[in-house]
Amino acid sequence: MAPPPARSRPDALTLEVVDLIGSVVARYHDEYEEAAAAHALTGAQAKLLSLLSLEPLPMRKLANRLRCEPSNVTGIVDRLESRGLVERRPDPGDRRVKLAAATPEGRRVAGELRESLDFAREPLAALTDEQRLALRDLLQRMIDA
Repeated sequence: MAPPPARSRPDALTLEVVDLIGSVVARYHDEYEEAAAAHALTGAQAKLLSLLSLEPLPMRKLANRLRCEPSNVTGIVDRLESRGLVERRPDPGDRRVKLAAATPEGRRVAGELRESLDFAREPLAALTDEQRLALRDLLQRMIDA
């Protein structure tokens, strides 16, 4: 078996960009945790609620998106359900599958969470539409790679 090809060392600019992305991600997570706590939610609960505010999802898909075990998702859904933020319902396409779905109150709370995340609003507002579009497109390219 041939050894894996040697990887070249990243250049200084690449390292700087990676560090900046890390700083943005850390700042986002800190603010997300604060916003979640303001609603007496954990970060994982808030993330799950945000996902469900977009569309109902089966537990296995939620686990994949949250990168955790399905049993962890069950516990999170249980706690959110007990607060009236999430409900379980049968999947219309396969009655054997249960979907988790945000309730109207859950969608309201998810919207408030999203609205309270403002660390990037001011810096982004200082950019032109063209710069924001370029940033969006570059970030999407990184995700798609």
